[in-house]
Amino acid sequence: MKFDDYKIADELKASIRALGFKRPTDIQFKSIQPILSGDDVLAIAQTGTGKTAAFAIPIIDILNHRKKVQRREDGIRAVVMVPTRELAIQITAVFNALEKGTLVKTFGVFGGVEQDPQIAELQKGFDIMVATPGRLFDLSSQGYLKLHRINILVLDEADHMLALGFIKDIRQLITHLPKKRQTLFFSATIDKEIKKLAYSLVDKPFRIQIAPEDPVSRNVNHKVAFVEMDDKRFFLERLIKENPEAKILVFVRTKVRAERVAKAMERVDIKAKTIHGDKDQKDRTSVMSDFKSGKIKVLVATDVSARGIDVDRVEFVVNYDLPEQAENYVHRVGRTGRGDHRGFAISFCAEEEKPLLKAIEEFIGKPVYVNTIRNEDYIETRELSEENPADWKSLMAKPLPKKNKKKRK
Repeated sequence: MKFDDYKIADELKASIRALGFKRPTDIQFKSIQPILSGDDVLAIAQTGTGKTAAFAIPIIDILNHRKKVQRREDGIRAVVMVPTRELAIQITAVFNALEKGTLVKTFGVFGGVEQDPQIAELQKGFDIMVATPGRLFDLSSQGYLKLHRINILVLDEADHMLALGFIKDIRQLITHLPKKRQTLFFSATIDKEIKKLAYSLVDKPFRIQIAPEDPVSRNVNHKVAFVEMDDKRFFLERLIKENPEAKILVFVRTKVRAERVAKAMERVDIKAKTIHGDKDQKDRTSVMSDFKSGKIKVLVATDVSARGIDVDRVEFVVNYDLPEQAENYVHRVGRTGRGDHRGFAISFCAEEEKPLLKAIEEFIGKPVYVNTIRNEDYIETRELSEENPADWKSLMAKPLPKKNKKKRK
C-alpha cells in the first residue's frame, strides 16, 4: 500500500510526497487507519520505526477535515504529551512539515525557557499542541490553556514519562480532559506499570505491537569491546579521528561524566559538545542545531536526552558508559541506523560494567557480539593518543582487561 492510496486530504498527500515518504512503515500501516476511524490505539513499537508520522498523519487529516466542514476556529483540539524538550521540538517539526497546505497549525510548549513567549504564541490560535507534562500542567493550572475541548490525546514515549516520574502530572491533566475523547498510547516497551497506565486511559483500544525478535534495529551493527574505564577516552579519540566526517553520538551515565568526556576530547583537538539536563534550553537547541547541520561532529549526551535526539545520518553511537537500565541500550543504539541507513554502535565495557552488559543481553535476548581487541592494538591505541606520550615501559606494565587476556591465550 502507498500513502496515495489512503483517503486523506490531497494537501496532506502532497506534504508526505515532499518529505520523500512513499510507503508506510509497519507501525504506520497498522496505526493510520484505526486512528482515522476514531479508535483508541495502544501501540508498542521500538524507536526509529516512524511512529511519529503514524499518529501525525491521521490527526492532521481529522482536524483538517473538521475545519473545512465547520469553518470556524476551534482552538486546541489535540494534545501530544512527550517526556523531553528535545522530543517536543522534534515532533512539532514533523507536524509542521506534514501540515503544510492544510488548515491545521501545531505549536510546541516545554520547560527550560520563559513561558511568556509561549503564552503569546498561544494567543494566535493553534489546533495541536505538543508539550512536556510539566509545562502543560503549568499553563493549564494558570488558566492560559483550556483543555475541555480536546478530542485527541497522544501519550508518546509513555514508558519514559513513567520512568521520569510524570505519572502524577499525567493523571491530574486527564481530569481536565473530556471523558469522550480518542486516546493514542505509544510506548517502546511494555511492562505491568505501563499496561496499568495504558488501560486506565484507553477504551477498548486497537492494540498494535511491532516487536521483532531482536529489539535492536536490523540496520544497526552493534558490538561491545572490553576496555578499562580509564582507557575509554583513548579508544573514543581513535574512533573519532579514524572517522573524521562521521556524526558520532556518545552516551555517558551522568552530566558530570558528559562534561569530562567532552573536555578530554578537546584536549586532543576534537571539538565536542554536550547535552544534558543542566543545560538551559537555548544552549540545548543551539547544540542540537550544530549537530544536525554537521557543524559539530561529536555530541556527548546523557540518557535523559536520548529519546529526543533524532538526527539524520548518525553513523556511530558510542556507549562510553553502559546504561544502568538495560532498555536504555535499545533507545541509545536506536539513534543510528534509522530509516534505510546503516549504523554502527560500539559499547566500551569495563570490568565493573560486566553485570550491566549481562542485563542488556538478557533484555535483548541474545549476546552482544564481542569486538576482540588484540594486545598490540590496545597498547597502540593508548600510545597514539595525543594526550598520552609514548612510554612503552609504563604501557607494557599497565594490566590489560581480563577479557582480552583470555582471548589472547
